[in-house]
Amino acid sequence: MFTPSRISLSLGVEALGVGALGLALCLAATAASADGPGLGKPVTEAEIAAWDISIEPNGKGLPPGAGTPAQGAHIYVEKCAACHGPEGKAGVTGVTAAPLPPLVGGGPITDISAATKRIANFWPYPTTVFDYIRRSMPWQQPMTLANDEVYALTAYILAQNKLIGENDTMSAETLPKVKMPNRDGFIVRFPDAM
Repeated sequence: MFTPSRISLSLGVEALGVGALGLALCLAATAASADGPGLGKPVTEAEIAAWDISIEPNGKGLPPGAGTPAQGAHIYVEKCAACHGPEGKAGVTGVTAAPLPPLVGGGPITDISAATKRIANFWPYPTTVFDYIRRSMPWQQPMTLANDEVYALTAYILAQNKLIGENDTMSAETLPKVKMPNRDGFIVRFPDAM
């Protein structure tokens, strides 16, 4: 004869057994995975450094090199004008899905519209210009420009926007000192890093 107390006692013992088995399996799995699956190899600091090309607004991470607007003008004609147009004032239709916005010009920002944002009126730091060119340009061959070419192109674009002089040289020392017009238009997330 079954009574409720015998059924609940029987289920309680079974549940205890299942719980103990589950705990044992978890502990065994944890011990087995403590050594890892044995895949790959540890990454060295040198390997990480080769991929860590981050550049901070204050210039930390900028590589050695230098370039002038005049040097950048020659590189721009050869590697940039096909997509960004002559002197960066208008994107070329038909090269990309939509014409690229101009790199040069732009009045004060009056609304959040992406159509009004330009390097001279929106970008807060000149190091961002360098970083963007270095990582993603030319569009068909990103990360193929030498550091001197990136400094020269950055100098050219900044000079075209009247943010530096035609004879200024951009380098790891000089680039972070360029004051962009919209530098104070952003909320700095980590002000101590500036």
